[in-house]
Amino acid sequence: MAAAEWLRNAVLYQIYPQSFADSNGDGIGDFAGIEAHLDHLEWLGVTAAWINPCFASPMLDAGYDIADFTQTAPRYGSRDDLVRLVDAAASRGIRILLDLVAGHTSDQHPWFVAEADGARTDRYIWSDAPAPGFQPSPGRRPGFYLPNFFPVQPALNFGYARAVDAEPWRQPVDAPGPRANRQALREIMDSWLRIGVAGFRVDMASSLVKDDPGWVETGKLWQELRGWLDDAHPGAVLLSEWGHPEHAVPAGFDADFFLHFAGRAMRSLWDNGYGAVFPEDEQGECFFDADGRGSPREFLDIWDDVWPVVERAGGLISLPSANHDFQRLSCGPRRGVQLRAPFVFLLTWPTVPAIYYGDEIGMRYLPDLPDREGSRLGPYYNRIGSRTPMQWGDGLSAGFSSAAPAALYAPLDPSPDRPTVAGQRANEGSLLHLVRRLIALRRSEPELAGGGPVQVLHDGFPLVYRRGRFTIAVNPRREAASVELASDPGTLVLGEGTRFADTVLTVDGFGYAIYSS
Repeated sequence: MAAAEWLRNAVLYQIYPQSFADSNGDGIGDFAGIEAHLDHLEWLGVTAAWINPCFASPMLDAGYDIADFTQTAPRYGSRDDLVRLVDAAASRGIRILLDLVAGHTSDQHPWFVAEADGARTDRYIWSDAPAPGFQPSPGRRPGFYLPNFFPVQPALNFGYARAVDAEPWRQPVDAPGPRANRQALREIMDSWLRIGVAGFRVDMASSLVKDDPGWVETGKLWQELRGWLDDAHPGAVLLSEWGHPEHAVPAGFDADFFLHFAGRAMRSLWDNGYGAVFPEDEQGECFFDADGRGSPREFLDIWDDVWPVVERAGGLISLPSANHDFQRLSCGPRRGVQLRAPFVFLLTWPTVPAIYYGDEIGMRYLPDLPDREGSRLGPYYNRIGSRTPMQWGDGLSAGFSSAAPAALYAPLDPSPDRPTVAGQRANEGSLLHLVRRLIALRRSEPELAGGGPVQVLHDGFPLVYRRGRFTIAVNPRREAASVELASDPGTLVLGEGTRFADTVLTVDGFGYAIYSS
């Protein structure tokens, strides 16, 4: 399988719909608000936007608990409003991707309500007796059900890869219930692809088949769905929340994200320990750190292991600046000028870059906020700090809403110097303008597209690598760094705090350079 060609040249933009733009003054973002700000995405140069779940939901996990996969959540607008958004985005050359929650539903979904009341459709996983991880039935049916994440998210039954005599709830992957759920995924995807969406980011994509060593049966499931998708909707893309591209791409996904919960690839770059982290996670230093405690080698070693497998499978790897579950680039002491080098790396390394809304202006992760719709997962892991309202301009609610700050979905950044789109649009030297220039360069130069070759020339400070005729150097620490190069890197295309003389490239603290030979 070869990834869609447009995806290789894509710059993704993730929109958390609750927090992007509120059109009706209720304090919660909506489809009309997104549509009203498509000009920002077009001006920035992004080519595709992924919208977090926007379907009917009781919102106990911010929309990842879906009660109806074919209807939109009223807070965001109607299905027709979403159609208008998709069409308006297409007129600007922007594709829309939706979030497909494949492995579970809300406990208020009619399928689950029916089973909890006694229906024996086997769409979910039930045990007659208590078992580890199972929850008591909320209905007339006796017994216990298996959730996929929160207790309010019962796992859809896609079967088990292995049978265990002592666990009679384990059904094979080809049992009627699992087959019905596979068919339902086709119907859900079809219903949205028919309105013009370009594809899906699949939530918890590796979680479907249970007790599946090496994700063998899960891979077969997605390969089957991929075959149907290619026949029914040629060109539609699937991006996975899997975190292991070496498994996800051979399973049929066009690309998989490097993620915070699956190894150190993403965290070795961005995780400075000041945001939403689980104490039990493997800890380490990150490369983009002002004190220079980390090393790019950790990321590069993972890349060298994973990329050949992904390349052979014809797919791609996506790298996000952040996401709704992970702290922003601007987190703790990392802010301001320190954000420039990370964006240079993000937009020149051969991944599909994904910009989390607001990162392009340096919106910061806000610690110690109250829980909102299941955002808190532990004492040190509260995701709402990355889900605060987009900062469009000055004023009471930063241009996000006409509602007062107290009525907003999440608190605003209280800093008097909080960055805004309007403020940075007016400043040619801002982070926003740099990101725009980087996107324009990437889109105009095929050598900088996703999946192309990369040659690392120096794996320290500065990190120096070559992509075609371009030589890129980034120095994320505050101290200057120098390296001797074997040849002249050429003409400086973009750069701050850099100089080349007598075979030595010097990059000042937080500096970067892109040369063309």
